[in-house]
Amino acid sequence: MQDIPNEGNTRMEKIWLKSYPPGVPHDVKPEQYRSVAHLLEESFRKHASSPFSVCMDQWMTYGELERRSAALGAYLQSLGLEPGARVAIMLPNIPQFGVTMAAVLRAGYTCVNVNPLYTARELEHQLKDSGATAIVILENFAHTLAEVVDHTAVKHVVMASMGDLLGSWFGKWITFAVRHLAKMVPAYDLPLSNGRKVVTFKKALSLGEHKSLAPSQATLDSIAFLQYTGGTTGLSKGAVLTHRNIVAATLQAEAWFTPALSKVGDLSKANSIAALPLYHIFALTLCLLAIRQGSSLTLIPNPRDIPKFIAELKKRPFHMLPAVNTLFNALLQNPQFKTLDFSHLCVSQAGGMAASEGTAKQWQKVTGSTMIEGWGMSETCAIGTNNPVISTTFSGNIGLPLPGIDIAIKDDEGNSLPQGESGEICIRGPNVMVGYYNQPEENAKAFTPDGFMRTGDIGIMDPQGYTRIIDRKKDMILVSGFNVFPNELEQVISLCPGVVECAAIGVPDEKQGEAIKVFIIKNDPALTEDEVANYCHQNLTGYKRPKYIEFRDELPKSNVGKILRLSLIHI
Repeated sequence: MQDIPNEGNTRMEKIWLKSYPPGVPHDVKPEQYRSVAHLLEESFRKHASSPFSVCMDQWMTYGELERRSAALGAYLQSLGLEPGARVAIMLPNIPQFGVTMAAVLRAGYTCVNVNPLYTARELEHQLKDSGATAIVILENFAHTLAEVVDHTAVKHVVMASMGDLLGSWFGKWITFAVRHLAKMVPAYDLPLSNGRKVVTFKKALSLGEHKSLAPSQATLDSIAFLQYTGGTTGLSKGAVLTHRNIVAATLQAEAWFTPALSKVGDLSKANSIAALPLYHIFALTLCLLAIRQGSSLTLIPNPRDIPKFIAELKKRPFHMLPAVNTLFNALLQNPQFKTLDFSHLCVSQAGGMAASEGTAKQWQKVTGSTMIEGWGMSETCAIGTNNPVISTTFSGNIGLPLPGIDIAIKDDEGNSLPQGESGEICIRGPNVMVGYYNQPEENAKAFTPDGFMRTGDIGIMDPQGYTRIIDRKKDMILVSGFNVFPNELEQVISLCPGVVECAAIGVPDEKQGEAIKVFIIKNDPALTEDEVANYCHQNLTGYKRPKYIEFRDELPKSNVGKILRLSLIHI
């Protein structure tokens, strides 16, 4: 990203560089690649015989990832999608995710990552907003798509089954077990109106194997991902992440994590645990880092099943474990976790939500590994700041800006404040999005005149360049690493029969960081908390559902009638 001319005195000196660990560069050069596809293909060739992923004991090499993504990419090209077409990916952490992501990028299209747990309402908004014309989806979630697909531009559906890439016999057994024993595939009827076509994932691969993949024409300025994040207007917004953003973030992560991972020696032997969902920017960036290094990922399709997760960790040495505070906590609560061999663990990376000091101390006691906290957003391709990975103690702050990133603490007018004063954390760098998709008004508010993006977090920087978050400017609630915006919840819950008015706030929660509490004024005396909870269950993804529901006769308001959420927090 180009420096702003004549900013001279207004720019905060990069005081953090003197705190960098030895050997960490001050900048990165995304221009060494033409696109993310170029980075992927280079890695696939270099590491063809090394393992890329393991899932349910079934391995996939980089060579297999290259062949399968070329086949799926060629199939997508055969559909006649225009260059840069948006392809939605609605998959959990299974081998099909890596194949699909690589296929979409290598074919010259844009990935639209979708949370598989979305409700129909949430999915419809994202598909319509992005303009996606194709989707690769696990059949477990096809019933949600079936409800809304006719209201979207989606013409091509690639339907994956759980066992598609888990070997011939074992894969068939897994698919059968998921469908018929666990009954995890609800019935669906996907309309084939408007010329819509549905093919299985396996069929798409076999059709594509007989075709040639035309090289991607994408440049560093083309859109690689539309990464959706909560919106203050109540609807999620697509952060436009270019190929330059993604390449820069991958190189930044590589520069930052290498001092810790160097202990492994040959990085193709390093094993990172992919328990956080790959559709989330934090896990996605660390997946791309693994590809760049030629290291492997252990895919955990369901991290909520802690006993199975721990059984997976027992099977082989693991070197990097990224998690949110709630997941670290859940592992520590299980007695079996303490029996694991932690001697190979190089990095315990915390992100997605604030890490708690209590969890960090316990983690270090049990594993001997320091919990390293970082901070970032979808808009910054995950990591914006991070503590040095060779730290031996938990700091409680969010660390230093990564190579090539500027952090400034600014006031409401966009002026940089002197070091030591608190203000809004603002960020600039080659990893920072170019803006929100089709949101000119939001974009105008998101950036300062000198090119910094406003984060909505209030922080303070110390003389060594470490930043500490002290508050949040926005009303956002952070539940287990996921952004939840009160406006969206209030809009949905206000449609519940019997609800007149409502307000949502975040309240401290030991497990999740924050939990959602909703205050409701009702006009139907018979309305119960259970009925509201059931309505939320039908219309909101799990992490957006309120934990507490309280009925009130009135809500605190300003003189213009705006509900004062802050007043509710202090009641």
